[in-house]
Amino acid sequence: MARPIYVRFETPSDVADKALQLVQVASETGKIRVGTNEVTKSSERGEAKLVVMAEDVDPVEILVHVPMLCEEKRIPYVYVSKKQRLGQSAGLTKSAASIAIVEPGDAKALLEEIINAFPTLKK
Repeated sequence: MARPIYVRFETPSDVADKALQLVQVASETGKIRVGTNEVTKSSERGEAKLVVMAEDVDPVEILVHVPMLCEEKRIPYVYVSKKQRLGQSAGLTKSAASIAIVEPGDAKALLEEIINAFPTLKK
């Protein structure tokens, strides 16, 4: 299957796993925003430190604007393969198309690691 149009680069599985772990820790000890509307608002306000998006979102139009917004606001972003896993990592019973990390909580080191890897992912 071809990648959706909003997926601008391939996120290695180890980075995606770290992103899911970051979402889980941040949801427990920090602050996250769940859902594309909340992600858009926190990105526009400059509150988001990192945006995590699922690759299996349907319809794709839901997330098309998010990578462009992140690049405009200089917010790093990564992709995970399944929206169900993204929702579970956030402590939800439902899936989540996107999540913004606002405060990493106890996962500050993990956030820094992903942010430092971001420039090499985009190439």
